[in-house]
Amino acid sequence: MARLLIVWHSRTGGSRQMAEAAAEAAREECEVTLLRAREAMPEDLLDADGYLFCAPENLAAIAGEMKEFFDRCYYPVLGRIEGRPYAQMICAGSDGENAARQTARIAQGWRLREVQEPIIVCTHAQTPEDILADKTIPDDDLARCREIGAALGAGLEMGAF
Repeated sequence: MARLLIVWHSRTGGSRQMAEAAAEAAREECEVTLLRAREAMPEDLLDADGYLFCAPENLAAIAGEMKEFFDRCYYPVLGRIEGRPYAQMICAGSDGENAARQTARIAQGWRLREVQEPIIVCTHAQTPEDILADKTIPDDDLARCREIGAALGAGLEMGAF
């Protein structure tokens, strides 16, 4: 059975909800490992056939804990996961584009193959109170997350990627 690794980070719950929705749908198609970024290790990347990275954009950049995951795992797997498929989801208060670019750049260094455009969920949180508040991701956005999970899982299981 194909294995999808979903690595996520969330401080206010938005990215967690997105990752869980994708994992729920992907489990109908393939084996799924859902790990917080601080728990994911190089071995987890090596054991997976494909990846879904999910994190918030903080201060117009990829969230620090997600960046630390990439920093910690980058060199131990460099040259060992080339060609594997990946996708990403970003939870952002405004546009999320820079975090998506940063993740894509890291994936490019690993020579991963992007198989889906990034999903960016915008919470429109612009005040300090809204930014720090717990998030509730709308059902239509969670449906998009489930779609990417199902598509990645099915593509991995069918050998399409």
